[in-house]
Amino acid sequence: MHPTLLRALAAIANSAGMRMRRWDFVAAYLQEELEQDEVVYCHAPPGYATTGADGRPRICRIEKPIYGMAQAGRRWQRSLFPWSLDFGFTQCESDP
Repeated sequence: MHPTLLRALAAIANSAGMRMRRWDFVAAYLQEELEQDEVVYCHAPPGYATTGADGRPRICRIEKPIYGMAQAGRRWQRSLFPWSLDFGFTQCESDP
């Protein structure tokens, strides 16, 4: 996130009488949903069986974005962007 947007969010919170206690963007990534038709799979995490009873490798279907996932940042941006436009921000033409 660009530092200018961080300052703007802090200013908005201040003008609304809110107190800023922390900037937890790692957790913010976990709050969004995948697209309705988006399907993401990953290997089983450490500590789980990596092969099924039939000997084939196990994979997991992801239901929500997880930190480190390539799509997680985009999902969070998808909800933050309309909110910032509603507050009167404009999108920079050099940063689509």
